[in-house]
This record gives sequence, structure tokens and C-alpha cells, in this order.
Amino acid sequence: MDRLFDFLVPAALLAVLLALSGGLYALFRGGDFGRSYSNKLMRLRVVLQFTAVIVLVAAYWWRTR
Repeated sequence: MDRLFDFLVPAALLAVLLALSGGLYALFRGGDFGRSYSNKLMRLRVVLQFTAVIVLVAAYWWRTR
């Protein structure tokens, strides 16, 4: 299970980084693209951040028990 968390933690953090980068790009690009994607990508970022926090807490709990 430790090896699973060695993969999940960086994958979750990378997913958050990609969603944040895409959301910021859409926000600053503007136009029709920005209007349709910036808010969706920022909502996705919030969901991914929640998932990343859950993964981090689970990894901490698994390693300290």
C-alpha cells in the first residue's frame, strides 16, 4: 500500500497543478474560450484539491498506524 501512495500523492498534486494552470490560462486569454472554460477548470481544481487532501491524509494515516 505504501507504493500505491508513492504514486497517488504526486499524481494528485500534478492533477491540481494542471487544472490550475489551465484555468489561469483560460482566465487570462479571455474571449469565448475564457468565458466557457475558466470557471469550469477552476471548479475542477477545487474538486482535485479536495481529492489531493484526502489522499494526503490517507497516506499519513496509513504510514502512522
